[in-house]
Amino acid sequence: MIYWVIGIAGMIGALLRYVVGILFPAGWFWGFPLGTLFVNWIGCFLLSWLMIWSVQVFPLPSWLRTGLGTGLVGSFTTFSTFSVEAVRMIYSGLWRMALLYVFLSLWGGLFFAWIGSRLSTGGKNIEPGEADLL
Repeated sequence: MIYWVIGIAGMIGALLRYVVGILFPAGWFWGFPLGTLFVNWIGCFLLSWLMIWSVQVFPLPSWLRTGLGTGLVGSFTTFSTFSVEAVRMIYSGLWRMALLYVFLSLWGGLFFAWIGSRLSTGGKNIEPGEADLL
């Protein structure tokens, strides 16, 4: 059952990723890869929110939580594309743009994961030990 959920959710996530790539083509913003940046930010938020919400607020079966996290969000986000785009910018001599991209990806991803975790719990802190459930 879990394999079917991961596969179907993965197809949906990949299609959503493709749509975002069409909406925000790489050359649209002076070559800055906004599509990949937005996808990864959204994925950081969704995974953080979903994992906490589905354990603490509205418990989901583990097979469904894994399918949504690994399948949907995992196929929606793209670390490999982020890495290739950053290296391509460096090879093109666009060091500042590459550093900005890496900085925004890393710190923006952490920020959106934090926001997702806060919203999933209604702003309450996660107690030590509760994170082990995720």
